[in-house]
This record gives sequence, C-alpha cells and structure tokens, in this order.
Amino acid sequence: MHEGGTTTRPDSLAVEEPLEIRVGGDSFAVTMRTPGDDFELAAGFLVSEGVIGGAGDLAGIRYCDDGRPDPSANIVDVSLGAGVARPGTGRRFYTSSSCGICGKDSLDAVRTSARWSVADDDLTVSADLVASLPDRLREGQAVFDRTGGLHAAGLFTDTGELLCLREDVGRHNAVDKVVGWALMQGLLPLRGRLLQVSGRTSFELVQKAWLAGIPLLSAVSAPSTLAVDLAAEAGMTLTGFVRGASMNIYAGGQRITSPRRLAQDME
Repeated sequence: MHEGGTTTRPDSLAVEEPLEIRVGGDSFAVTMRTPGDDFELAAGFLVSEGVIGGAGDLAGIRYCDDGRPDPSANIVDVSLGAGVARPGTGRRFYTSSSCGICGKDSLDAVRTSARWSVADDDLTVSADLVASLPDRLREGQAVFDRTGGLHAAGLFTDTGELLCLREDVGRHNAVDKVVGWALMQGLLPLRGRLLQVSGRTSFELVQKAWLAGIPLLSAVSAPSTLAVDLAAEAGMTLTGFVRGASMNIYAGGQRITSPRRLAQDME
C-alpha cells in the first residue's frame, strides 16, 4: 500500500522449514532454517555442541529417505568418525529460527566443550578493517537482496578477505553453516579469523565462535550481557554497533588498534 492507492504484485520471501539432525540414526535436534547448505549446518551445530571438532570426526552426512521413494531434504543423518563419542541420549533439542537454543547450556557446559583456547590468539587488526566488515558482508548477501528477510554470517581473514558467507532466517544457523564449512574444509580451529554477523550477538553466537576457535566476533547490533560475560571469559574480542566509523568494544580490546577512534564500553 502507498499514498494514493494500493497495488498487487508478487513478493519474494525467505523460505523457512524444519531440519531434523540425526546422529547415527538417532534424532538429536530440530531447527527451523532456510534450506541450503544443510550438511554444513548439521556439522557446525555438532561443533557448537562439542560433539565434533575436526574433519576427521565426521565420517559422512546424508539425507534420509525413511523408506520413502523421495528422500526428504528436511532430515539429515550424521555418521561420526571412529572413536568419536556419540552424544548422550535424551538431548533432543528444538531450535527456533529467532533465538537459538535459549537457556539450554550453562557456562560450565561451554567450558567443558571448548577444545581450543582463543585467549592466546595473537590476532591484531585495525579499527578501520573491523568497521568495513558490515559493508563487505552486505555486499555478499544475494538472497537478502531478493527477500530482505535473512541474517548473514561471514568469515574473514585478518586482511579483510571474505572466506565464507552464509545466509539463513536464523542468525545462529548462519554461523553454524560457516563453522560447518570450515570444519569440512579442515580449517578448525579458526585462529586469526574474524566472524561478522548481522543483527545482535547472543550467548549462543559467542559459544559457537569459541568452540570454532574464532578470536574476534563482530556484530552490527548489541550483545546480551551473557554474551559479553562469555566472550570476556573466553578471551575473545567482541564488538557491537559496528556502524560507519564507530563501534563499541565489549571484550578483548587489545586486538584492535587505533582505540582513540572507538567508543569503548567495557562494562
């Protein structure tokens, strides 16, 4: 509708469908996601749950047919590598596309699952490079251009080169897809890498970055208090409100040079 009347026309909308993740045939999680890169999503989710940590931990991923003539694209089954412990029974999660698995993990569980330290990562980048990441991310969002309804996560080098970008209706799914891509490429831990996300930063996103070994997480909006607490404990650099030439640094400010140009909030 607009001033002077109404018009009728087709509109492009982001697709949202459930994906069930099975491990060795047993149901482990259901997430609402944008179809595409489902194997990466499943692999990244298992990294964030501490089930796997490298390409050798993953024997294979396939779509399940459940005996039907047309295999379902909404069920994937992950086969773990030899010697990898299967996740405990009774840990079946449901994940909405909006908020991740809210409240399912305590800080103690994340500490236990973390395989790599990010506190000793010697990454150093300029404030100008961090400030440029949202625009670089936005330039790669092909589906967002059509629908306006997707979050994105982008993995960058310390010189600003985009290595991987994924979109999804859920910001946590977009991160899982990036982490899953990295695992399947044999790149974990992601030392010296930067993760830029659209939207806000939740506890779950910091958890996912930590378990992937990423030392710097940047967002265009605000973090939660628990996200800041977890980033500080992990020794991760966390920035928010990265817009134009300004940003807030909530943790790990030693990795970002030119601090005089930044608005810092260390509380």
